[in-house]
Amino acid sequence: EVQLVESGGGSVQAGGSLRLSCTVSGFSRDDSDLGWYRQAPGNECELISTISRDGTTYYSGSVEDRFTISQDNAKHAVYLQMNSLKPEDTAVYYCAAALILRTLAPWYGGSCARAARDPESGYWGQGTQVTVSS
Repeated sequence: EVQLVESGGGSVQAGGSLRLSCTVSGFSRDDSDLGWYRQAPGNECELISTISRDGTTYYSGSVEDRFTISQDNAKHAVYLQMNSLKPEDTAVYYCAAALILRTLAPWYGGSCARAARDPESGYWGQGTQVTVSS
């Protein structure tokens, strides 16, 4: 059974930092992507960062230059270092794994939770809450 388990969420003041971790088990990495989505209240599920097995990274414009994704292949883990946090970064953050991680297809209605229930969208963690106060 594939399991992705996130940790490291919490509450922080604006300008602060948090580091999210995700451990992956039961999954053959091969050439798959690991990455992070988030869903803020009232917003659609957003793909914010991915990393390929060879270390190629992607960042959405909303987090570029503030967040850094990294991986430890030996530990089957992916991390998201989040600096200069803003109140608009408040969201539930989901770790995900798939051959290719993409912006969510429209039939998920913008819901990370709905995508997480569909094996076609890859494997997802349960989500971890990040709250940034002003």
